[in-house]
Amino acid sequence: MGKIAFTGVQVLDASGGQPFAGEVLVEGNRIRAVARDGAQVNREGARIVDGGGATLMPGLIESHMHCSFLDTDSLEALGFVPVEEHTLRAMQNAKKFLDQGFTAGCSAAAAKPRLDIVIRNAINAGDIPGPRMLACTPELTVSSGLGDVRLAHMHRDTFALICDGADEFRKVSRELVREGVDTLKINPSGDEFVPFARAHHTVMTEDEVAAVCEVARSRGLRTAGHCRSAESVKMCLRQGAEIIYHATLVDEEAKDMLEAEKDRIFVSPTLGVTYTTLYEAGDWGVTTEMATDMGLKRELETAVENMKDLKKRGVRILPGGDYGFAWNPIGNNARDIEYFVNLLDFSPMEAIMAATKGGSEIMMMENELGQIKEGFLADILLVDGNPLTDVSILQDANRLIGIMKDGGFHKDPADHLSASQEAAE
Repeated sequence: MGKIAFTGVQVLDASGGQPFAGEVLVEGNRIRAVARDGAQVNREGARIVDGGGATLMPGLIESHMHCSFLDTDSLEALGFVPVEEHTLRAMQNAKKFLDQGFTAGCSAAAAKPRLDIVIRNAINAGDIPGPRMLACTPELTVSSGLGDVRLAHMHRDTFALICDGADEFRKVSRELVREGVDTLKINPSGDEFVPFARAHHTVMTEDEVAAVCEVARSRGLRTAGHCRSAESVKMCLRQGAEIIYHATLVDEEAKDMLEAEKDRIFVSPTLGVTYTTLYEAGDWGVTTEMATDMGLKRELETAVENMKDLKKRGVRILPGGDYGFAWNPIGNNARDIEYFVNLLDFSPMEAIMAATKGGSEIMMMENELGQIKEGFLADILLVDGNPLTDVSILQDANRLIGIMKDGGFHKDPADHLSASQEAAE
């Protein structure tokens, strides 16, 4: 790795302060120095990367990653992919996350029991390119819950494992802990496109949720809940779950409970999948009229108002849009930052900090990730332009001049910068 000195850059350090003209020195896998006000870092023995005024910022962090979801147009289509091919395609997705500037991600479910674990371990070993990753279980659900795609005359699989009763949830959770997961994922509520388990339905019992949380707590792990209904949010909070996905239909009591736990929990509303299902799924047979009839327009409008309120209450709300479906494909993940600005009234700075500094907190790495700061890990983006002026540029991989993870370039800026200089000449 050696030493790399970034010069001629505008540093967006994700501390909340405005960008400043400065220099940043990376040595090994850490940021060793940050200089401003015309000062220089120690360039001796360092490779110089002149950014030419580009923005230097922390890598993006996905709070709701599905590395093994394959952009399918149905849940059961995931179950039709053999595990060997599925592993290869998950490897491709891992690289795609990194190509798009996501240097870390908290998985929200694996499509098969060991896929996240295998991909995480291969990334950590340096065998394949990909983001830092917390591995998750498949989604633990009940019979007739979200993810139960079985038919009475035919067995089908998707991203879920079916458990019924506290003892079965406890047993399956323990087995997945043995395999090496970081997070246990449960589906205590449904989703609007599931006729027998709608978003407002709470399908797990208190004892079932408690059993999974008990296993996680006993092993120092965390529980994440697919919680669209108000009661499912309350149930997960009562039992100690740390990650609340969606929370779209919370009521006042649930919001009060989230506020009371704001220093312990995270909310990731996953606006991306709701928005695209509502407005961009027509090519796959889901028109806006159909999605509205399902209740998705009502849910999106309700979610927007609820998230605005939770933001005012100081609850940590993080981007992550449930990408991995045909109309909401992996690679578009940075769209959620723009949704936060356009729908939730986040300022560009607030949205970027939620996807960097806030992301480091859900990764449990807040003291060494998510900021351009001395001593922090060198997960860095060099961006052509100012994302505070237009956050949508973060969706364009061509605007990501350089992508660094752990002090090494995944995308070396030399090619882009030399090409720009040649064009100027």
